[in-house]
Amino acid sequence: MTDISATADQEIDQDRRRFLTAATVATGAVGAGFALVPFIKSWKPSERARALGAPAEVDLTRIEPGQMVIVSWRKQAIYIVHRTPEMVATLGPDDAKLKDPASDSSTQPEYAKNELRSVKPDYLVIVGICTHLGCLPKQHFERGEAALGADWPGGFFCPCHGSKFDLAGRVMSGSPASANLVVPPHAFRGDTLVIGVDPQEGVA
Repeated sequence: MTDISATADQEIDQDRRRFLTAATVATGAVGAGFALVPFIKSWKPSERARALGAPAEVDLTRIEPGQMVIVSWRKQAIYIVHRTPEMVATLGPDDAKLKDPASDSSTQPEYAKNELRSVKPDYLVIVGICTHLGCLPKQHFERGEAALGADWPGGFFCPCHGSKFDLAGRVMSGSPASANLVVPPHAFRGDTLVIGVDPQEGVA
């Protein structure tokens, strides 16, 4: 005679095993999914990473001749100088006083490797970080400024250790800095300066 209660217990045990097995598999799949999310996210650039590399646009109509503005690009201070014809004229005669007049040992795009270190003569675009120890040079555009000497042509002076740069960002002899100020990639689109792209990507 078959024991009905024993058979029922066996069926309940089998059903319980099937339920526990299914629950275990499901839990493992969910856990693996949660573990995979951060890994998949790591393949995609974060908002912060995209922001760090995004070009910066500057309206040039707001910069008067002889004026400098400072903007931020990739967490660096970018100096933009609207040079007057008089400021441009100071570049050239004093090449003998420069460490790297032709920018052979300095950093700039090929299209800015010229005497003016620029795409357009009236605009200088440089990274405002001294190439000596990373201080921020100050603008001293007035020629013959008393604090810098009668032969001062106008340019930038780093108050930290005394490095001097002309109005093309070229380092002067006697300065602790050995290289010219860095020129970042940049292009002109009408009256807009775009920092972080090359001229072929804009309209010079």
